[in-house]
Parts: sequence; structure tokens; C-alpha cells
Amino acid sequence: MTPTPIPRLAIIGGGPAGLMAAEVARASGMAVDLYDAMGSVGRKFLLAGKGGLNLTHGEPAARFVERYGARRVEVGRWLDAFDADALRAWARGLGVETFAGSSGRVFPTDLKAAPLLRGWLRRLRESGVVFHMHHRWLGWQAHGALRFATPDGEREVSADATVLALGGASWPQLGSDAAWLSPLQQAGVDIAPLQPANCGFELAWSEHLSSRFGGAPLKPVVAQWIDRNGVAHSRQGEFVLSEYGIEGSLIYAIGAELREQIAACGAATLKLDLVPGYSQPVLAERLAAARGKHSIGDWLRRRAGLDAAKCALVFELTDKATLADPLALAAQLKALALRLRGPRPIAEAISTAGGVRLEVLDEHLMLRARPGVFCAGEMLDWEAPTGGYLLTACFASGRIAGRGAARWLGVDGGATGLGPDA
Repeated sequence: MTPTPIPRLAIIGGGPAGLMAAEVARASGMAVDLYDAMGSVGRKFLLAGKGGLNLTHGEPAARFVERYGARRVEVGRWLDAFDADALRAWARGLGVETFAGSSGRVFPTDLKAAPLLRGWLRRLRESGVVFHMHHRWLGWQAHGALRFATPDGEREVSADATVLALGGASWPQLGSDAAWLSPLQQAGVDIAPLQPANCGFELAWSEHLSSRFGGAPLKPVVAQWIDRNGVAHSRQGEFVLSEYGIEGSLIYAIGAELREQIAACGAATLKLDLVPGYSQPVLAERLAAARGKHSIGDWLRRRAGLDAAKCALVFELTDKATLADPLALAAQLKALALRLRGPRPIAEAISTAGGVRLEVLDEHLMLRARPGVFCAGEMLDWEAPTGGYLLTACFASGRIAGRGAARWLGVDGGATGLGPDA
């Protein structure tokens, strides 16, 4: 009797989503080939861990899921199968223990990404996953074979199923250059426009502010904004003045709403409470005391607790009449208005919004219009702020896609009814 051929899965993209898809698919018994355009895999993952790998977050599940905004229901389903606790347990299986910092962010105990990636790749190779570097995906041949550009010319590859995990468009020098847009659009896949996420925003700073205070942190502050439905919001945190505008964790957390406001109105207004420790009446009373020979900058430091960077921002955006009026100055310090002109370019962003719309995928992340082709990771239409949320969802979606491919080919623990003819 002729043995039944082992189904072969092609995974294109060697980030966390692609590697996780490879792991679960190989565990199902499939033959797995992983292709990547770069010379090594996990480059953006390693960059993310350069200052300490923020693997996931330890906050309660309900709050965790809310971080995915408009896609919280869909991403929540991925996390039901592989959440933050499961990710920490998975890392432990590679010999990497984790801890939650005071902010709730979860890191490896040594803070590094490289040991985890090395251990993971070793385990994948030992399991039988075959890696093919310098293979840039070009799309499909008319008969369905995959096309790759390689140093030795174009190559054609046949596979029984495919997982696309090609990343977004941020940090293209690391491989996430959105070159997949053209072949998917040619295949009729509906794609939401790619936009920068977890990025800075531009303002028209003076040369003095940008040169003297670029890189200075502002903390603590309360950001205040009004969404497109007219609802007021506020959030406390910290961010950084940059030469071009503002960036940092607080800005990343609300960046999607600021970006939408700019798209709708041409600009966005963000108000800052620079003195969250004082109410406006108390602050006005403190500023109204006799100043004597103190300069206004010294007075703001003494009576309002402003540091040099906050003082510089106040002087940048406040006229002389307001500076001389304690009541008006107190109001300004509690709601200093920044007019944001636009987000920074997508190539500078930490991550990407937009991508393959989730509506064109089934529950296993398979393209409805192209059976046997699955998508995972940042190339999908979802976004989240930094804090471990991005990586967690990438891991979880890769797991869904890898298991989905195995189920579709009928090799996931004997699963039936989800094969090509189902």
C-alpha cells in the first residue's frame, strides 16, 4: 500500500506569528517550510527586546481585551485560546521565566529577547521545521503555486496550505515592508489602508523648544481629548517631547483616536493637565501669591511644581497676558492645548494599523475567497498600544492560523469536517 503523503504547509514570514504557526502546525504532524525575505527570522522581535522584551501584560483579562479597541471582540476570541498566562507558560517551556513589573508589563527575567528566540528556533528546527531565508514572496502562479524571488532567481513552490504572516509596514529595514499588498490586492482580498500606529505626532515647535528639549519627558500629565462622537476622555501617563512633536506611551495609548480625528478634521487638539496634583482653584490661589523678585519660570517651579520641560512647553504656547494673570495661567496649566498636525511616517511607527480585513477571514483566519490560505499577525486589520498587547495578539493569531491550517487539512488530532472539501 502506498503511504499517504504528509500534508505540506508553507509559512511566509518569520516573526512571532509565523513562528507560532509553524510550531503548532508541525506538532500536528504536517511538514512545515518557513520562508522569509531576510537573512534571519525574528528581526523586529529582537529590536522590540533591545531595551527589555515586553512580552505581555499582567492586567485582568477584561481590561486586557479592551486595549484592542474596535477589534476587541475578534482579538478576544484569539486570546480565549492563547492569553497572557498561556504565553508566559509557553515561555517557561523554553526555559525562560518571566516577571510582572510595577506597571503590569511582563518581561523575561533577564529582560532579553535573544535567548528566548534562540531556544525557540532550536526547538523548531529539532521538530523538523525547515527554514528558507532570502525568499521574498511575490504572489501566486496561475495554477496556484507560490512564487519567491531568491538570490538564485525566481522559485516556484507548491504547498497544500499557506500561512501568510508578513507583518505590517513599520520598520521596513527589518522586513516589514508591506510588499504583500500588491499580490493580495490582485487576488481580490479586501485590505484596510495601512496607517502608522504607536507613533509620534507632529507639532510646529520653535527651534528653541525642539533643540533644547527634544527628548525631555513630561510626567505626570493628564491628556484630555474629545472623540469623533463628541465624548470627552482623559488619561494620565507620561510622554516625551521630540524635535518634531510628541511621542511615548501615553500618546501611543490614545494614538488611534488622535489619528482618526486628524483624518476627519485635518488636525487634532490634545489638552494637557500639567499639574494633576492641584485643582484649578487651588492652583490659581498658589499662583496669585506675591511673586516678589522670582522669575515666572522659577515661580512655576515653586508654586506649581513644573520642571524645566513643562515650563518650556508653557512658554512655547502661552502669551504674555496669560502668564501675568494667575487665574488665566491656572486655567492654561490645567488644559494646555496642543494642535497635532499629523502622525509621523509609517516607516517610523512601532506598529501598523489596517491590513487584511477580518471580515474576509473565517474563524480560523482562512481567506474565504482563497481556501487553504491563512493570515496572521500584524498584517491583519487590528491594532493595540505598546505594553505587551501587540506581541500577545501576534502569538495568539499565529496559533489560530497554524491550527486552522492543520484542521483544514484534517491532521489536527484527527479533526474532520474542516478539510478542503468541507
